[in-house]
Amino acid sequence: MNSASIALTVSGAALAIAALLHFACIFVGAPGYRLLGAGDQIVLAVQAGDFRPHLSAGFVGGALLLCSWYAIAGAGHFKSPPLQQFVLYTVSLLLLARAILFPLLKPHFPGNSGTFWLVSSTACGILGALLLYGAFNRPTIHGA
Repeated sequence: MNSASIALTVSGAALAIAALLHFACIFVGAPGYRLLGAGDQIVLAVQAGDFRPHLSAGFVGGALLLCSWYAIAGAGHFKSPPLQQFVLYTVSLLLLARAILFPLLKPHFPGNSGTFWLVSSTACGILGALLLYGAFNRPTIHGA
């Protein structure tokens, strides 16, 4: 397995774990959201029976799982899905943007903890870099 495949496999596995954590919040409820750094506003909404935090967590979890599939397929473990290279580049750039722009995003989500922002932004930066490296260096694209 070459370094690009390793980068895509690792990032795909990490994206799958992130997806599972989002899905776990739906099943665990308010304590799960609090553990992962959601603010009091979200936790109180879940405790009050509001379904919107669950919809958000489900949507994000689904998107992360889809990205995981693309990354793992990019590593050669599955058949290539449609628009694979475009999706890999797009997701890597979105993750890198999320990591870099968190100081601008943070004021719009005042309930999230500082730890949440640092951990999630660092994870997004690392995953974005791994995906970008893997996508750019895939042997099937550059003929290596």
